Amino acid sequence: MGSNVSFYDERGARAFDGLVREVRVPDSDWRFEAPATLPAGPAQDDDPADEGRNHGEFAGIIGASSALRFVLDQARRVAPTSSTALIEGETGVGKERIAHAIHDLSPRRNRNFVKLNCAAIPSGLLESELFGHEKGAFTGAFARRVGRFELADKGTLFLDEVGDIPLELQTKLLRVLQEREFERLGSVHTQQVDVRLVAATNRDLIRMVAEKQFRMDLYYRLNIFPICVPPLRQRREDIPQLVRAFVDQCARRMNKRIDLIPGEVMAALIQHDWPGNIRELQNFIERAVILSRDTTLLAPVTELKSRVGLASTSPITLYQAESSHILQTLRETNWVIGGPKGAAARLGVKRTTLMGKMRRLGLSRPREMTECPAC
Repeated sequence: MGSNVSFYDERGARAFDGLVREVRVPDSDWRFEAPATLPAGPAQDDDPADEGRNHGEFAGIIGASSALRFVLDQARRVAPTSSTALIEGETGVGKERIAHAIHDLSPRRNRNFVKLNCAAIPSGLLESELFGHEKGAFTGAFARRVGRFELADKGTLFLDEVGDIPLELQTKLLRVLQEREFERLGSVHTQQVDVRLVAATNRDLIRMVAEKQFRMDLYYRLNIFPICVPPLRQRREDIPQLVRAFVDQCARRMNKRIDLIPGEVMAALIQHDWPGNIRELQNFIERAVILSRDTTLLAPVTELKSRVGLASTSPITLYQAESSHILQTLRETNWVIGGPKGAAARLGVKRTTLMGKMRRLGLSRPREMTECPAC
């Protein structure tokens, strides 16, 4: 049974009107009431639902959830410094965009932003990619090659999937971070560099340290300023804005016109857990635009249900388990942290310890909730 009500974001701002039905949003206090159809494309400048869509200096980062705003605030804090930042999060959450934003807000913005995916380079070639080599340093080295550290001098080096760097190479990486110097492969000449490092990983580096797969000293050197990007299932209120933006981008690229998104489609997209996060959502929307024959988005949402069982069998990381458990406990205690019945007591940790973990995981009290003296 429908009724003429509206869909609200976490700030209570009205986004769309129409004949709607209430949709249950999994593991969230945020409510979504889906109208029959929603406009496609990015919202207009005066649309309150679009507040924070690009966050001013964070061009291209879409969303206004409290979880995302916390991450962007952390990026603003570390950007003006030269300190190393470690961006943690699942695959597809947008870690590279955060890294680029840190560079763009830093004094190095007019210098190079050099990136390297450590998991995409064979381990035997990774050292050459990072530090370069001299002619004849090894078989096939027919000419001198400049490495990524040298290219990023006075700028920013973004090392994605830093957890995939082999142990034998981690010592050399630690040296260049501490001493700001290195030698090319096959050279005895020491190179001096001034590089700001931003690293990213979807792996649990603490567990890797315990299992002797990652150097402890390198971990502490990288973990000077950790930023944890939450998965999309923990910021579902951002999905409508992301969907509208992706529909607009894909439609323009394919020379199509998509004006409407069915409410039931948007509801299904919000309810799905998106194990591949924003990247998976973007790819799904691209296929939906391809399938659409008229101005209404035709999305194969029935396929999302079949993926749920497959996704649930995948092992989760310690980061994911800890985040989910703390979030569930906070909701059960109505976000009361301290006191004998607070979340800290239930979890068996000190109040300050829990608050530190919340900051690290990007968990914050919904803005519509009033502050509690016991918190």
